[in-house]
Amino acid sequence: MSVAPPGWPLGVRPPDAPDWERTAVDWLLDQCPPEYRSYAVLRRHALVLARFGVLHVEACQAGARRALSEARAELRDVVGLEVVDAAIQAWLAEEARLAGVRRSVGLVEEALRGRRFAARM
Repeated sequence: MSVAPPGWPLGVRPPDAPDWERTAVDWLLDQCPPEYRSYAVLRRHALVLARFGVLHVEACQAGARRALSEARAELRDVVGLEVVDAAIQAWLAEEARLAGVRRSVGLVEEALRGRRFAARM
């Protein structure tokens, strides 16, 4: 029986369901920069694409953390305080979104490596 754990991406069939790897590749490509679609190795090898996806999302997370740490110093002299606060709120929301994406991409990568998930009661 195919089981998808909490955090599994919507639109990706559970591991071992018919055509699940195709749905995983389609979803992973949507999480990555559009240029990744031009690399045949990424379209043909789902596990390689998943690894690229994990690294891409982690880089985005690092960028969000840096933006949060620098936002006040970099923006306070060029925009108003309310804009700085709004920018910080946007970065916090993006950081939370990326944490969810990282979990989902990681779960897909684990499944492509052969891990299977058990239903919890």
